[in-house]
Amino acid sequence: MTDENARRAADALARPFSVRGLTSRNRIAMAPMTRQFSPGGVPGRDVAEYYARRAAGGVGLIITEGTYVDHASAGTSGRIPVFHGEDAFAGWSGVVDSVHREGGAIIPQLWHVGVTRAEGAPPVAEAEPVGPSGVSLSGEPKGRAMTQQDLDDVIAAFADAAAAAERLGFDGVELHGAHGYLIDQFLWEGSNRRTDAYGGGIVARTRFAAEIVAACRAAVSDSFPLFFRMSQWKMDAYEAKLARTPEELDALLTPLAEAGVDVFHASTRRYWLPEFEDSDLNLAGWVKKISGRPTVTVGSVGLDGDFFSAFQGDSSSVTGIDQLLDRMERDEFDMVAVGRALIADPEWAAKTLLGRTADITPFGAEMLKTLR
Repeated sequence: MTDENARRAADALARPFSVRGLTSRNRIAMAPMTRQFSPGGVPGRDVAEYYARRAAGGVGLIITEGTYVDHASAGTSGRIPVFHGEDAFAGWSGVVDSVHREGGAIIPQLWHVGVTRAEGAPPVAEAEPVGPSGVSLSGEPKGRAMTQQDLDDVIAAFADAAAAAERLGFDGVELHGAHGYLIDQFLWEGSNRRTDAYGGGIVARTRFAAEIVAACRAAVSDSFPLFFRMSQWKMDAYEAKLARTPEELDALLTPLAEAGVDVFHASTRRYWLPEFEDSDLNLAGWVKKISGRPTVTVGSVGLDGDFFSAFQGDSSSVTGIDQLLDRMERDEFDMVAVGRALIADPEWAAKTLLGRTADITPFGAEMLKTLR
């Protein structure tokens, strides 16, 4: 990185960011990434040290991997952490303390997988997959459609988890509404075929998500911020679109913002691609423009290629952030979440802010096998 780019990185990324009672010392967040190193759903000391290393390496805000809320059908693995129960809460308390000691802020991502749950999978093997309409993302029959009691139970589970996060000392909470999981299954017309108040047009399809947001907002204090992660694409449906136009995006965002979302976390596969025609704004840029809320961008930051190439074993350069700096300088979005590049190098943030990108360790898929 040239001296000029180092200065730009420091100016653009080193600024503090505040929302409600949360202050991040800079504009760099760690993206939520499922690692499956929590046997029995309990994050241990190794998980605490994993997140603390990133905070010590300069990350301002840690967003944890997705954690299952307290609902029988919420999960699909016994090694992904849960966000309920004394053992898990004790583990999360250790994570929070470790990150705070290193000067970082931290929020958990709360998650329900919906119909993507595998039949017979832990943590509750007998639980049936549930979703808006009892169909998979590809439209095939799977699981069952949720009843009103199911909806009420899940909404309460998210609210209880948000309240617990505040009690444990987290700095906020993120709701996972992206990538074809339960909340997103309601938002997307391909998986939501309901004919009641939770289905139909784009505004009706936001009702479930908005009720979760409102319940979480009511369960926490005014100083506790709510993040909402959203995406257009889904797993195995990469060309899916919740909103095909800015007007449709406005219809989607308005109920969520009114319900209490403080920050939208807009997930894309490649942050540098424009979301709609006739503008170079990416998804996070459009969401900020339309909603007026702060946004976090994410999508192959620090990688020359997209993250799917990295998953397939390609090592990727981590120096290509010129476009990111251009967009940060014009305040297209407020924070940037970094994923695989931070798995590769816990000091990615500090090295980037100091202009030492030549010293950054590149990502390789073999790094996913360990928690380092």
